[in-house]
Amino acid sequence: MMNPTALLANPFLNKGTAFSIQERSKYHLTGLIPPQVETIAAQAARAYHEFLREPRGLNQREFLMRLFNTNRTLFFYLFGQHIAEMMPVVYDPVIADAIEHYSDIYMKPQGAAFLSIDHPENIRQTLQEAASGRDIHLIVVTDAEAILGIGDWGVNGVEIAIGKLMVYTAAAGINPEQVLPVILDTGTENNALLKDPRYLGNRHHRIRGARYDQFIDQFVTTAEPLFNNLYLHWEDFGRGTAAAILARYQDQILTFNDDIQGTGIITLAGILGALKISGEKLTDQTYLCFGAGSAGAGITDRIYQEMRQQGLSEATARAHFYLVDRQGLLFNDDPNLTPAQRKFARSRSDFSHPETLTSLAAVVAAIHPTILVGTSTVTGAFTEKIVREMAAHTARPIIFPLSNPTKLAEATAEDLITWTDGRALVATGVPAEAVTYGGVQYHIGQANNALVYPGLGLGAIAVHASRLSDPMISAAAHSLSGIVDPNQPGAAVLPPVDQLQRFSNTIAVATAKAAVTAGLNQIPVNDVTQTVTDTQWHPAY
Repeated sequence: MMNPTALLANPFLNKGTAFSIQERSKYHLTGLIPPQVETIAAQAARAYHEFLREPRGLNQREFLMRLFNTNRTLFFYLFGQHIAEMMPVVYDPVIADAIEHYSDIYMKPQGAAFLSIDHPENIRQTLQEAASGRDIHLIVVTDAEAILGIGDWGVNGVEIAIGKLMVYTAAAGINPEQVLPVILDTGTENNALLKDPRYLGNRHHRIRGARYDQFIDQFVTTAEPLFNNLYLHWEDFGRGTAAAILARYQDQILTFNDDIQGTGIITLAGILGALKISGEKLTDQTYLCFGAGSAGAGITDRIYQEMRQQGLSEATARAHFYLVDRQGLLFNDDPNLTPAQRKFARSRSDFSHPETLTSLAAVVAAIHPTILVGTSTVTGAFTEKIVREMAAHTARPIIFPLSNPTKLAEATAEDLITWTDGRALVATGVPAEAVTYGGVQYHIGQANNALVYPGLGLGAIAVHASRLSDPMISAAAHSLSGIVDPNQPGAAVLPPVDQLQRFSNTIAVATAKAAVTAGLNQIPVNDVTQTVTDTQWHPAY
């Protein structure tokens, strides 16, 4: 029998004041907790009251993390009741502050596995100890080189993996006992961290090249056989490594990169939702992405793959896409392009004056895009002049300033609605209030990956998919866009976060069905919906 003190300290088993009189006697807890026996609803009401008493932002997140570390069931019960309100606190944007201050306010490892490139011989033992006998089905792993537009934060970035897994559970019902956050500490290029005596990670510059690749491979080949039916989620890797890692493993194992695929899926879903409102076809659009890092290139590739699935040839589909980065329009004679960028780089011979296409404004004027997506982290990049120029050549401009946090957004929703006389179909990377213009209230969809990756993961895990295929990803995007109501004036192009749990289930079923249709399920599945339901965990004692 577990020691009573250890029982109260175990966040997976602890019920706090909800232990019954019989349980208190059985587990020798009598007198160790207050005598009143409470329901989980009463506990959550008290916790919510205290949450509201905390100053907004990091203080509220620290309160929720204390609850998370004490009682997982109560934490997720509370989070699920207030998911729209608490999502920005648990994850983006408040998590950026938590990352920056991680080494300063560190209290507990929160069940994470810390793997150091300096000691790869410890990978197996660390993963086993962190799992502690639990049946792990989902790992979120990061090396924290490129976080949330705030850059390289080394081992502090473990908060990203922890926060992401919280959303998986709250949104899709993935059992918190079956998840594991992992940080790959390969060093950091953040000089402030390297000089900080409180920094808890490896105090050396990032290890790159063959040694880095070997470390990644050792992690994958250790984790895969160690955990049955594992879904491996990569998060916030740098532009020089993210796409290469995904390409190396995506046809071998069940794996997913949120920055490349997740951002692509949610953006595709938003575009499909916008086109449902405008009544136009995807294959008639001209797509321009400003910011050609791993997220921008990944989004572009996802939209391209959808055009291919809708019948366009490779060459015809590519002709719809333009990537703009710091140097302007990307051309295929640039030796510094990544493979993901090169796929969509243009030929200089396509333009009469290619030397002039060195700014976003010049490219917009030259190509007349119908879709403009921003992943640049360049504040205010979508200026009034650029937006009005775009809107002059298309009836319903689709404009998604996706960079976050708020201070890095390419434009505000209010400006985009105003500058286009209410014609723009807008999604933002951070939460945005509805905009009233011309007597119409325009609801702004948030292109938050959390709208899609929990359901996608649940669907794949439920049927034990062998890998994540393009049809599964497409099914997820279409199922989300299908929730949009095109007949509502000012309708958002994406459903609201407060419906996250409902449509995560919709996405999971669509993903699982696509897997079964393709024969990628590794267990017999007679009823997909029931299989998904049976996989879900609910926060109850």
